[in-house]
Amino acid sequence: MPVQSHDEAERLAAAWQALTAWLAQHAPTSYASLLPPATEEEIATADSQLMRHVGYGLPAELGALWRLCGGVEHQYIEENEDAGEVGSGAFLPGGVILSPAEALGPRLPQHGQRDGWGGAQVVPWLTRDEAGPLSGHYAGAGGVGRWSNMDEPVGEPSYPSIAAYVETVHRTLTEGPADLMGDDVPGLVWGCLIWDNPEFSALDDAAEHWTPIH
Repeated sequence: MPVQSHDEAERLAAAWQALTAWLAQHAPTSYASLLPPATEEEIATADSQLMRHVGYGLPAELGALWRLCGGVEHQYIEENEDAGEVGSGAFLPGGVILSPAEALGPRLPQHGQRDGWGGAQVVPWLTRDEAGPLSGHYAGAGGVGRWSNMDEPVGEPSYPSIAAYVETVHRTLTEGPADLMGDDVPGLVWGCLIWDNPEFSALDDAAEHWTPIH
């Protein structure tokens, strides 16, 4: 696995601390969804499986993120029990953070099949499609971009790093503008930070309880 510089690791840690401190204050149910750091064994296993099956190791910054948070676990929300449409762990505009094991699922080729990602040296780390997943955000040496199993597998990077992505999330929350990261804007519902498009909301029962931050 490539080694991340001390400055880069510190930048990511600072961005993550700022974001999670905001969650603890404003979205406590989302904050409660954070899992402990992944173990070194879990990270090493992901790295070795990538190397064995696709010929490259884990992006250093993704390993650094997992040493801060190993993924998320949605919390029970009584008001959400019937609809189940609010995932407390989906506090990033890109959805939920995949654990090391979950991240490998869409990236590694199926047995006997070619690499559907065209050899791109990237690893999924965010998705809104937890059941699949079929799309989301990847991390790689070139930065953070979108991936999809339905169209072109890997798009151009839109952020130079995970740290830059997390910093932009925090800046959107604290300074705005609300649409800094796209049409979905941040809002709060039942103690959760949820990103939604007020013009074309993806929420049903929760929509009337969702309050935009800006």
